[in-house]
Amino acid sequence: MKLGKIFRTAWEGLMLNKVRSFLTTLGVIIGVASVIVMLAVSAGAEAAIADQINALGANLIIVSPMRGVPGASRTLLLDDAYAIAEQVVGITGISAEQNPAPQNIRAGGVTLESIALVGTTADFPSVRDYAVAEGRYFTADEDERKAKLVVLGAGIAADLFGEESALGQTITVGTTKLTVIGVMEPKGIVSDVDYDGRIYLPINLVLQKYMPSSMLRTASVRTIYLKAESQEQIPSIIAQTTALLAERHDVDAAKPDFTVQTQQDIIATQEATTAAFRDLLAWVAGVSLLVGGIGIMNIMLVSVTERTREIGLRMALGARPANVLTQFLIEAVILSLAGGLIGVIVGVGGSYLFGSLGTMRTEIVPLSIPLAFGAAAAVGIFFGYYPATQAAKLDPIEALRRE
Repeated sequence: MKLGKIFRTAWEGLMLNKVRSFLTTLGVIIGVASVIVMLAVSAGAEAAIADQINALGANLIIVSPMRGVPGASRTLLLDDAYAIAEQVVGITGISAEQNPAPQNIRAGGVTLESIALVGTTADFPSVRDYAVAEGRYFTADEDERKAKLVVLGAGIAADLFGEESALGQTITVGTTKLTVIGVMEPKGIVSDVDYDGRIYLPINLVLQKYMPSSMLRTASVRTIYLKAESQEQIPSIIAQTTALLAERHDVDAAKPDFTVQTQQDIIATQEATTAAFRDLLAWVAGVSLLVGGIGIMNIMLVSVTERTREIGLRMALGARPANVLTQFLIEAVILSLAGGLIGVIVGVGGSYLFGSLGTMRTEIVPLSIPLAFGAAAAVGIFFGYYPATQAAKLDPIEALRRE
């Protein structure tokens, strides 16, 4: 029997009960759509993390105290930042940062409660790729003199002064009066940090006015950001910085009390976390496809039972067991591929819909479409083979005797 005729016969067999055929494909549809949507969610999460980390600035090297080491949180000093700036070759800027306790801010008749303060050095805008929209940032000399100056985040400036310019205005931060010399450009929320809802002060002023006396004596900082001249120089800068700080802290470079990371290191760490989430989603999608395959096998076995006399008649008229096996196998594959095709459409559409209506970012993984469609075909062949062999094994005489 020609293959085209076998396809036609298989299709006619499926169309005898359209509703049952459609319901049979639902498991495959759900499984394929799940594969595409879940991979899109995982890829979107990884892309969002990478974008947030890269938004911190380009070619960044991040130096921070080693977590879990007793006393390490106070071992990264402002003098370390100055030493790195003087001795490490290949950096274009350095920004040391400290975050004191939030303070209330007052200006005119407006009071803002628990506003985040960030003490920084003068290179902060260039190192962090965060421009000043109005006015200017403070200089290294003003930082060293502990000048009572402040640069406002865009949201704080709007909350305090509305449409009026904030430049030259005096605000009270805690109990200290400061003069506004600049307003940062709007940046929004990055890595759960509202950059527009913070104010930026000289780090020496922060250490003097807003940190505990023990922190003032040591002049400890929370993080030091280095900006490399190029990606190629990053390994050299890391090696120089590690050796310098190990010597300054009198620790073994192999067991430091600080960490030196790049943005890619942080992204890789975050991706390792999301990998477990992605694996879980893959298992869920795999189970959905498995359930869909079992549904196909079940319906095909029912179909073989219902069409026993038809099979016996065809075999009595000259159809060979291979023809019968091929027919029922093709029926299973058609069901599976139809479910796969619909599942791809539902998965792609669902991914876009989920990303636009939900809070999580989604990105379609191109490879997921052929992967899901191929999995659907494999499910049809695997779970359709057993019912097809059962049909091919029927004895024509016994089949014709069935009621």
